[in-house]
Amino acid sequence: MAEATALGAEIAKFDALAARWWDPNGPMKPLHRMNPVRIGWIAERLARAHGRKPGGAAPLAGLRVLDVGCGAGLASEALARLGAEVTGMDAAPEALAAARAHAEAGGLAIDYRLGGPEDLAEAGDYDAVISLEVIEHVAERSAFLAALARAARPGGKVFLSTLNRTPRSFLMAKLGAEYLLRLLPIGTHDWRMFVTPAELGAGLRGAGLRVADVAGMEMGLSGTWRITRDTGVNYLMMAEKPA
Repeated sequence: MAEATALGAEIAKFDALAARWWDPNGPMKPLHRMNPVRIGWIAERLARAHGRKPGGAAPLAGLRVLDVGCGAGLASEALARLGAEVTGMDAAPEALAAARAHAEAGGLAIDYRLGGPEDLAEAGDYDAVISLEVIEHVAERSAFLAALARAARPGGKVFLSTLNRTPRSFLMAKLGAEYLLRLLPIGTHDWRMFVTPAELGAGLRGAGLRVADVAGMEMGLSGTWRITRDTGVNYLMMAEKPA
């Protein structure tokens, strides 16, 4: 049996938020605001890798995408609306139930599964594997990254977004977001589990992948997110599996 990569306390934490996950002004408000920019960055690179125009109609049509740690489906639904055939996985059953209900109400066919990437029976099936704001919550990073790599087909892409472990991220993403501005429920993050780009890159290379792109994400005063070169707080990383 594969080693579980999810922490029980983290599963319970996100299950408790399931009922309000899709409330754009609820506890997941930062993710709602961040989602367009992170999905746009991912979709652009994935579309171009397959010779498609990112701004075209259904640029991800026919591509198989695995969303690991999908929660109630913010990223999964956005990718499905771009034409991708999406499988969403999460270890939190209540969040997954909310994902299934919301997708059904929106007429979206998304294959939601309970568990972690180590539970996948198939390997090498996905054109892209994404895991957004998840790795800072997992128990075994190396096993988790190895499972993501296993799920990607040869030549496939693996995308992650997470938080850098810097003094600035402690001030902004932990103290500021949770205690001062109350943008996130207190206890959402443990700064000690944040992952530097160097650590994440090393972990991806250890899983047999090649790091291909890195970008920062930054929230402006209006609450709108944008892509930046500054990876000091939030960042995205793309890796490739050898063909």
